[in-house]
Amino acid sequence: MVAMQMATENVAPPPVGMVRDFADLKTALLKYVQRRSLKPGDWILGSGYDESMLAEKRHPTRADLDKISTDYPILLVHVSGHLGTCNSLALERFGITAETPNPPGGIIQRVMGTNEPNGVLEEHAFMLALPKLPELSSEEGLLLLAKAQELYASMGHTTVQDGATTVAGMNLLTAAAEKGLLKMDVVAYPLWTEVERYKDRISTGYHGRLKVGGVKLVLDGSPTGKTAWLTKPYLIPPLGQMNDYRGYPAMSAAEAREWVTKFFGNGWQVLAHTNGDAASDQFIDAIEAAQTELGKPGRRPVMVHAQMAREDQLDRMKKLGITPSFFPAHTYYWGDWYRDSVLGPPRADRISPIKSALSRGMRFTIHNDAPIVPPDILRLLWSTVTRTTRSGAVLGPNQRVNALEALKGVTINAAYQNFEEAEKGSIEVGKRANFVILSANPFKIDPTGLADLQVVETLVDGKSIYRHPAAALNAAK
Repeated sequence: MVAMQMATENVAPPPVGMVRDFADLKTALLKYVQRRSLKPGDWILGSGYDESMLAEKRHPTRADLDKISTDYPILLVHVSGHLGTCNSLALERFGITAETPNPPGGIIQRVMGTNEPNGVLEEHAFMLALPKLPELSSEEGLLLLAKAQELYASMGHTTVQDGATTVAGMNLLTAAAEKGLLKMDVVAYPLWTEVERYKDRISTGYHGRLKVGGVKLVLDGSPTGKTAWLTKPYLIPPLGQMNDYRGYPAMSAAEAREWVTKFFGNGWQVLAHTNGDAASDQFIDAIEAAQTELGKPGRRPVMVHAQMAREDQLDRMKKLGITPSFFPAHTYYWGDWYRDSVLGPPRADRISPIKSALSRGMRFTIHNDAPIVPPDILRLLWSTVTRTTRSGAVLGPNQRVNALEALKGVTINAAYQNFEEAEKGSIEVGKRANFVILSANPFKIDPTGLADLQVVETLVDGKSIYRHPAAALNAAK
């Protein structure tokens, strides 16, 4: 997804992009047309718009995008990756009209008081539209993948997880692996709807630095976009929703249990995207049902994001052996939005409850969920340790952990999550020489400076795959 996003215009707010309002959005998209020499009818694609940070405090709609152009179909991907918004020509290309019903697990937003689509597509309504976009050539895909690897290497990654891998994504990764173009190990988790295509490759080890680790389920949406499934209502519901709005599931409880039991029966590792605590309940219940029927198979299931996991849920997760993989970068990027609009202070203080997990002796991992936010490990560590928001507030001080505990979430615990703790995750005799050199010791500096550290060099199997320009210049002198 990081590679594919590089083919689009960056319409994110600072510090990731420069779009602060609809005027900036128009400027960015028109520059995209000029830079790529688009012809009328070609797609204008943008990624990362964030209504919580736009001056207008709402999604750009079909009407807004039609003011930019009616000659080019426009599709903008929301910063969460769970929603998109498009102009009239794009809706026409997608075949979405007033008569188009909402698909299961998705919503086509409508113009108030009518059935006319307003351009915003949520969850499965958005996902069903994406395959109708033109595909990149294999050459362009490999070029973008190379650029994505350069970005990851510069940020200190030696093993990368590709979650929710699509068919197109798996084809691209497989082609790169076969050509020897992967510089770092990649563990792919195909979407549950496509995993049968790859069942013979699951857990068979790396081939050209690519491994299929298991399967990825998606059980709800995004708190940022207010589609995550909660047990209690949102503080401020989305436009057009009632005050008791709690988001919605991606599938029924029966479907979730059926999928998890099937995958456990195959001996596969299951990763499940759950943001809201209602979705977390659904996954925990499904794991418990599968283990009751099949026994505990040791496949180390993972709850991805676990953003609103309650204390009672963490107790059940520990008992069932579910690893939480938290997304603490949210405390910086959207902590203020969570506190003031999504959840309210008490619930917002507990997003990514890492200290609660640690106090139970649970292994946990942490992630950036790139391209939702850049794959910047050092800023991720800073967010985990300080929990500082964009406004400078501290969100949930009782959930902060120290730098060593945070670092384990991207090293030895991450290796454990991938069944690779015997060969990765710590610098020991007999393990692979995968490590990074940092500009300073993260345990000896003020925690507020963690985000300012730099990756000096990244090594995989003892070979350098990245060296900071300043370090390379000094070495040459």
